[in-house]
Amino acid sequence: MKISVVIPTYNRINSLKRVLNGLANQSFENADLEVIVVSDGSTDGTNNYLLSIDTPFAHKSIIQKNAGVAAARNTGINAASGDLILFIDDDVVPTPQLLTEHVKSHIAHGDKVVVLGPMLTPPDFEMVPWVRWEQAMLVKQYKAMQNGYWQPTARQFYTGNSSLARRHLQAIGGFDTRFSRAEDVELAYRLADNGLTFIFNGQAIGYHYAERSFPSWLKIPYAYGVNDVIFAQEKGQEWILPVIQREFYERNILIRAMTKVCLDRPIISKISTLALRKIAFIGQKVLISRATNMAYSGIFNLRYYQGVADQLGGRVDFFVGQRQFHTSTMLDQFEISKTTLPEA
Repeated sequence: MKISVVIPTYNRINSLKRVLNGLANQSFENADLEVIVVSDGSTDGTNNYLLSIDTPFAHKSIIQKNAGVAAARNTGINAASGDLILFIDDDVVPTPQLLTEHVKSHIAHGDKVVVLGPMLTPPDFEMVPWVRWEQAMLVKQYKAMQNGYWQPTARQFYTGNSSLARRHLQAIGGFDTRFSRAEDVELAYRLADNGLTFIFNGQAIGYHYAERSFPSWLKIPYAYGVNDVIFAQEKGQEWILPVIQREFYERNILIRAMTKVCLDRPIISKISTLALRKIAFIGQKVLISRATNMAYSGIFNLRYYQGVADQLGGRVDFFVGQRQFHTSTMLDQFEISKTTLPEA
């Protein structure tokens, strides 16, 4: 089974070198491997490096104008010849068994599966606090899937470490280039609609050398909130809005209260974000990880729900939907309770 590794990259030459070095030290047979690196408008010397490298595996270096990560991955898919496509990000360093484990899962589970591998925290790399919190939440998901608490779905499809048959990507037309965030999850929803299932292989390990400024990190949950509404309203995933509504009522009461106070109120929202970041900083200094984690969770959730609200039309539309969901849920629970009461 031949495998094509697709790596989009943009101005991360040192990180990219670590990734390619990891691919050069795989237990997988090099004769069945090709690596396609797509430089999406890099200006840091990446292009010259790609044109000069010598690797033990077949590789293609493609240089294009900056068009976004979705377009870069589509370029890689179109240039690939492998039976399988493995997506790895340019900051995810594969362990020696990663490729072998992906292929083993495909052989064991058949053609219509998507294999997800974990992106773990590197032991030799110090992440900034907000990225460390995000990484901890990711690892929490991996542990839940590994222990069988719940099965992986399209919502856990991250292109930092995942693989599937190339023909399935071709059949649905690849990534939607309109999206610069959550483009991987949107693609996964279409794969699921086409009958593919998702499996998790905890041994297909990559180490995530994530670097992100705080302003850049703040943009991520907001974009996810906006895109979730778009996926629900325009991409046929109607189930997403009820899930957002249910999950909101499952959030910590402080997060719900802060969201109600801050939505569509930029000054209050900014003050709240600054205060939470200060709490996170103090928690880190005095080694109270719970305070730090709760602070970053509050910031992340606030930004996500602001994105949802903005795409819905504002706080009124957001909370109207929440009230309708809450009322419907209470009525459903009342109907259930009536059927469980003993007859007089």
